[in-house]
Amino acid sequence: MSRYIIRRLLQAIPLLLIVSIILFALTMNLGDPLATMGGRRATRPADRERLTRQLGLDQPMYKQYLYWLIGNDWERIDLDGDGEAETQGTRQGVLRGDFGNSMMKRGQTAWEVIWERVPNTLLLMIPAEIIIITFALLIGIYSALRQYSAADHVITALSFIGYSTPIFFFALISIYLFSVNFKRWGLPSLPAVGMFDPQVGKTTGQVALHMILPVLTISFVSIAAYSRYIRSTMLEVMNQDYIRTARAKGLHGRYVIFVHALRNASLPIVTLIGLDLALLLGGALVTERIFAWPGMGRLFLDHMQRMDVPVIMGILMLLSLSVIVFQIITDLTYAVLDPRIRYE
Repeated sequence: MSRYIIRRLLQAIPLLLIVSIILFALTMNLGDPLATMGGRRATRPADRERLTRQLGLDQPMYKQYLYWLIGNDWERIDLDGDGEAETQGTRQGVLRGDFGNSMMKRGQTAWEVIWERVPNTLLLMIPAEIIIITFALLIGIYSALRQYSAADHVITALSFIGYSTPIFFFALISIYLFSVNFKRWGLPSLPAVGMFDPQVGKTTGQVALHMILPVLTISFVSIAAYSRYIRSTMLEVMNQDYIRTARAKGLHGRYVIFVHALRNASLPIVTLIGLDLALLLGGALVTERIFAWPGMGRLFLDHMQRMDVPVIMGILMLLSLSVIVFQIITDLTYAVLDPRIRYE
């Protein structure tokens, strides 16, 4: 097992290198990083020329990538504003943990900007993922065990409605119902914006209250999709010979379902969960935007609009690394669930 993990980690090195090249090329061609550095006013030609040299944007694309990846022995900085770039300090490069300085938030590195939002995103996404997995398993198993019953038809209809509903539409409906109308009807309403009420402060109760609608929105669509996968895989497994043999041996019904059937039926679901867990750090772009939740998704959108390349690349590379790590964990989980799978 350890040899397999080491081999996969070594394979990840060239993969991350290729991914970084593609992402860097795409990011640098999405827009002009200098277009919004003057705020609402257009950047003056003299300032644009100075910043172009200072940020190394006058260099060929491959040199910009190498400076971003391995750094350089100097930084091209106009210290006196005379239009001539002097040299000062050393930029370490991404390979040494230096993603560069944020172009939007002066005085902060890209990693500092990203790390400020990571806890907020995990606070929102981890409870949502737990709710998704728990309810999807319960609903999927219940629906599979009562195939073609009235309950199964109702669950199927609700699942298709939930899966086909755009997440932004469900978010707006939940705000209109639980925040606007509940307040109009004199019922306890739920907050729809932000992470806490500034007048109360960032207390545990406030954060938990503000999490309800975003978590509900994220969970709704995923539960509908996951429950259908679980239902179909459970139906396929329940008709296998070893399930009939286990029942013929007199094993308890719940033991057969949760130990024999679910263990084998969960392999396709583990793949989906592994991909979702890898994207937890990316947050929920639409949900965080609508509910003004200060997470990674909203951070990515805000800095994408201003073409803050160091922060954008930092987020993308963090997600790429998490995908590789969680795929290795997913493969190891296969071996635990299915004894026939071996990696030695």
